[in-house]
Amino acid sequence: MRIDSHQHFWIYNAQRDGWITDAMRAIQRNFIPEDLAPLLAQHKFQGCVAVQADQSMDETDFLIQLAERNAIIRGVVGWVDLCAPGLPEKLQHYKHKPIVKGFRHVLQAEPEAFFRNNAFIDGVKTLAAYNFTYDILIKAHQLNATIELINHLPDQKLVIDHLAKPAIGKDRTEWTHFIKTVAQNPHIYCKLSGLVTEADWHHWTPAGFTPYLETVINEFGTNRVMFGSDWPVCLLAASYQQQLQVLEDFIQPFSETEKQNIMGANAIRFYNL
Repeated sequence: MRIDSHQHFWIYNAQRDGWITDAMRAIQRNFIPEDLAPLLAQHKFQGCVAVQADQSMDETDFLIQLAERNAIIRGVVGWVDLCAPGLPEKLQHYKHKPIVKGFRHVLQAEPEAFFRNNAFIDGVKTLAAYNFTYDILIKAHQLNATIELINHLPDQKLVIDHLAKPAIGKDRTEWTHFIKTVAQNPHIYCKLSGLVTEADWHHWTPAGFTPYLETVINEFGTNRVMFGSDWPVCLLAASYQQQLQVLEDFIQPFSETEKQNIMGANAIRFYNL
């Protein structure tokens, strides 16, 4: 089964979705399951994982409601306030919604001090008791703080979104160290997603992504990486087909089992789809 492990839906709201700047006009509109379903079918995907884009429980409920009406959504990665005193009660509530597989906080927007916040660390730890996963969304300047955070979470299923957003075409030394360090932890996975938007949106080439894909797959292996389109954000730099082609061309020499793992089996196992 082929699974797109990372994409988003939203009813565009200019006030709420301020992160979508005027430079990103291509995605200043609604994106709903009816838009994605033909693309998944065209490329022989049987489902997707819908990941939060807004930091609210309304967002989580919105994704749950979409999943109830659209079979292509095999799992939801929602948002919940991980620092809130009533976190266990909220997690128990979502435990009764089997479509909810895990949670994410937009760490890339937080200062490094937030990574060391005991309430936040304890909140992520609490997810393990409910068998929820946690997606780590960060930028390149937060790599060291992320390593510190991960060291506090030996029992939590974690996945690094978008290869930790390396600056494509720039010095890879610190990023490579990060990948080598976190990959030593068998409970951590990495999403092969989001690369096209970390490059020059208008002048990227597939070859420019090769060293990043090589590093991640060499370190994590083919059992702990998963394809994600990051649709519709990917549309800023590439069509669904273009971003998919980059990865499919790269893994073309791999065995059929390795391809199946990367294109779906690993996501199914990680998110318990």
